[in-house]
Amino acid sequence: MYEDKNLNCAECSEEFVFSASEQEFYAEKGFQNEPKRCPSCRAARKKERRSTRQMYDVTCDGCGKDAQVPFLPRGDRPVYCDDCFKANQDR
Repeated sequence: MYEDKNLNCAECSEEFVFSASEQEFYAEKGFQNEPKRCPSCRAARKKERRSTRQMYDVTCDGCGKDAQVPFLPRGDRPVYCDDCFKANQDR
């Protein structure tokens, strides 16, 4: 049903392949638009967004160690470090 497409990156102008499996994934997720950036430019942009995100120092309510979270805790809910958060998700 889908065939690989060659697209040009809006950021670096390099050509990249929008594979049939990626197209199928986009369709399953309901995405309407094709990607505008190549995989390396998408990864760089994602990394840039993460590095500019403000982090807040907290003490984990699960184990008591110091951690950082990307939101300002309000105090009405527990805040966990990455390890405790993952452990609580599996329950």
